[in-house]
Amino acid sequence: MSGGAVASVPEGLLDGGVWFRVEEAGSASAVRRAAERLAAELAMPEKRVADLAIAAAEAAGNLVKHADQGLILVRTVRSADQAGVELIMVDSGPGMADVQFSIGDGHSTAGTLGIGFGAILRQASRWDLHSVPGKGTVMTVQVWPARLPDPAWAAGLTRPITGETACGDAWAIREIDGRRQMLVSDGLGHGGLAAAASHEAVRAFHRAPAVPPAQVVEFLHRAIGHTRGAALAVAELDLTAGMIRYAGLGNISGTVLGPDGNRRGMVSMPGIAGHQRRQVREYDYPLLPGATVLMHSDGVVDRWNAADYPGLLSHSSEVIAATVLRDAGTRRDDAGVLVAKVS
Repeated sequence: MSGGAVASVPEGLLDGGVWFRVEEAGSASAVRRAAERLAAELAMPEKRVADLAIAAAEAAGNLVKHADQGLILVRTVRSADQAGVELIMVDSGPGMADVQFSIGDGHSTAGTLGIGFGAILRQASRWDLHSVPGKGTVMTVQVWPARLPDPAWAAGLTRPITGETACGDAWAIREIDGRRQMLVSDGLGHGGLAAAASHEAVRAFHRAPAVPPAQVVEFLHRAIGHTRGAALAVAELDLTAGMIRYAGLGNISGTVLGPDGNRRGMVSMPGIAGHQRRQVREYDYPLLPGATVLMHSDGVVDRWNAADYPGLLSHSSEVIAATVLRDAGTRRDDAGVLVAKVS
């Protein structure tokens, strides 16, 4: 396969990714084809394209056979020197009581050979899975062209409102001059103009000077004035000081989940970045080793409780974000979640 199939790559695959609802064999085939086309567009070696195709086909097939409301996100993942493909699978039941037993070759709950999970894991460069009986399963698979890069220190997911393909929510992370910073943006409204506002916020975030979060928010406020505006927040993880600094405008929620299970919300100021703001204020919160930082737009409800998902916070940022998006994301709005884990 060559990289000449630009026109055949579904819109969105080369940036935030595309969600597929997987309920029958035809949709499972669409997932495999999309993954193959994306891998070819990224110029991955043919062997890894073939490996990815196997993983995508098996993952989608498992959703068709076993899942309720199964979804797969196909998207690009990048390190400093290469690009790979990530599959994120979510479903709403029945879940697995014994994950290690269920992923072994030979185990089946549908009269098949039971090699699906084993085939996925053999092709994967990196994978993670969390399942709760009665709530469902989340699985992430990354296929990289060459050596496996270190995992990203944070990861996020977005999903557009039902009926739209463009998502007004966006996220970004950066490390600059020793500052480890996170952004979540929720463009006003929905559709293309909301997406344009958040994409401009992300571009401005990456070119902003290496300054504390409140000053970054001020920079973004000025940078997106030509758009319809956005609610946005910036968090900075200071691991040396054991502190998180947080500043926001509008309805972006930030939460620190402590290693002891304590939950602490972070404060954003009222306003619309790009149009209306009071003085931007920055707040500091303790950040202990083992904590999880979670930021999300108002398309995700705050009633989500980590205690309902035993062991979840020991998993990857991608799995945590996908679980929150699945169970706390509303279909009546764009939804975005960003998660960082503190070692």
